[in-house]
Amino acid sequence: MQKKETKKDPKDMRHGYTTGACATAATKAALTALIFQETQKEATITLPIGKQVSFDMSTCEFNEDTATAGTIKDGGDDPDATHGALILSTVSWSMGSGIELDGGIGVGRVTKPGLPVEVGRAAINPVPFKMIMEVTQTILQQSEIHKGVRVEISVPEGEEIAKKTLNERLGIVGGISILGTRGTVVPFSTSAFKASIAHAINVAVTAGCDHLILATGGRSEKFGMELYPDLPEEAFIEMGDFVGFTLKTCKNKKVKKVTLVGMMGKFSKVANGVMMVHSKSAPIDFNFLAKVAAECDVDEITLENIKTANTASQVGDMMLEQNNKKFFDTLCKYCCLSSLKEVNGDMEVETIISTLKGVLLGRKTIHSK
Repeated sequence: MQKKETKKDPKDMRHGYTTGACATAATKAALTALIFQETQKEATITLPIGKQVSFDMSTCEFNEDTATAGTIKDGGDDPDATHGALILSTVSWSMGSGIELDGGIGVGRVTKPGLPVEVGRAAINPVPFKMIMEVTQTILQQSEIHKGVRVEISVPEGEEIAKKTLNERLGIVGGISILGTRGTVVPFSTSAFKASIAHAINVAVTAGCDHLILATGGRSEKFGMELYPDLPEEAFIEMGDFVGFTLKTCKNKKVKKVTLVGMMGKFSKVANGVMMVHSKSAPIDFNFLAKVAAECDVDEITLENIKTANTASQVGDMMLEQNNKKFFDTLCKYCCLSSLKEVNGDMEVETIISTLKGVLLGRKTIHSK
């Protein structure tokens, strides 16, 4: 008999470390090897949260002029695309003065404005950039060395890994980003997803987009692209379950119009004022769906069936069987009203509900000042 797999409690999940922390540790090991001409098996750094952590080096090579050290990124129990990636730092003496930090193979380069890194620079975010610069400066001072130093961070598999991320959409080409504000990776953290949403919105707005398509998932986003083929790629944002956060971020960035694209399950919650639509955040309110159906000339037997339904999709199927388009349009109306309430108006909101196969069920637009 096959043993049933049990899911870990989030509290018991193992934290990992960011690409920024790995790059900092690799830099410390490489510079130390260069100065002392000795192989470094590990490097201990202080994370932004104040915690000291030692990183094992999987490689360390050096000569009199340059040294390279690398560590394998451990994402802990988080399903991170960069888990297991080799993060390398190559440190070499330079003819100039000061410290030069850049990205090499597998580290993306920023091509669109709106990100926390300037266009043309390697995608090494501000906190990791500061960490690497500070650890380099500290070692040089402690060793009383006044030479110029060049640091290059690279990720051999970075270009392939980047295909699993949103980097290309954000205008980061050629590899991954070196990220991390805490130094640690919290398993299934919502903060990382929210940060990617905020970055995507900022890139879109900076590119001049005043109409954004906010999709709950990949299929919905694809459907939105089919409905709005003339909008630029930056205008399409995958918001996942974070409807309220995404709407508020759009409002703060003065986006004029948003189009919500999703399916019955999650939008049944949005219509009822629930703005975090994860399956565990709030159950489907079938009495609410029955109330909406009652406004759309649905008979009493069907109303009772709606109240005892198992899923929102089942309710949608009932309405499809009765060819009741008014129900879906009304549900879209309630989604618009809930969204406008969430952001205190002054925005145009469109809601589109589709099936899993990309069939349009309902559509409604409401503008509020």
